[in-house]
Amino acid sequence: MHIHYFQHVPFEGLGCIADWISRKGHKVSVTRWYANDTPPPLAETDWLIIMGGPMGVYDQDKYPWLETEKNYIRDAIQQGKRVLGICLGAQLVAAALDAKVYPNQQKEIGWFPVHFEKTAPLADFMPVTATVFHWHGDTFDLPENSALFASTPACRHQAFVYGDKTVGLQFHFEATEASVAEMLEHGQSELVEDTYIQRAEEIVAGNGHIALNNQLMFSLLDRMEK
Repeated sequence: MHIHYFQHVPFEGLGCIADWISRKGHKVSVTRWYANDTPPPLAETDWLIIMGGPMGVYDQDKYPWLETEKNYIRDAIQQGKRVLGICLGAQLVAAALDAKVYPNQQKEIGWFPVHFEKTAPLADFMPVTATVFHWHGDTFDLPENSALFASTPACRHQAFVYGDKTVGLQFHFEATEASVAEMLEHGQSELVEDTYIQRAEEIVAGNGHIALNNQLMFSLLDRMEK
């Protein structure tokens, strides 16, 4: 299988997803939008993964490639490709499905529990709750004909499933110690005192949750692979 991923900034890569791809023996390629890469013809891709980034889907004046990216995602979904969006990636998938994306009332940064809707497609293996890594300030309306996957008190629409091949996750199952450290390095200015924003030392102390997060990421990828 050929897995292609979109990367928006150097410090938000595949995380543990790279380990899963390597173990499965799939081919992988990347479009680095920040480096002005050109995405491959969609016909060459079986699975599209869209990673996170500090920009918003509505920032196309500053990042003109966002419109190209949304169109590519829309075409991938329409052509029945597997599509997984994470954080900004989930917001881009929602926008590609004509759902509204906008600033949430609260930013959510750190390790906070998520409640999973186990009746959603692909979600029956999830625990009822799990503490996961968040770094997001925007949210989205649920795309039409999608199913809510997960929620938190700070942000109800944490994840959704559209059909049986498209998933959007606001949170970072793919987080590793290295990726958390990089996000802390590049996002220090966002760590202000607020209800759902943890201090840097609290976030590092929460790294014990990474193993379960990665296990759930692998299980979701296994389900999407079938």
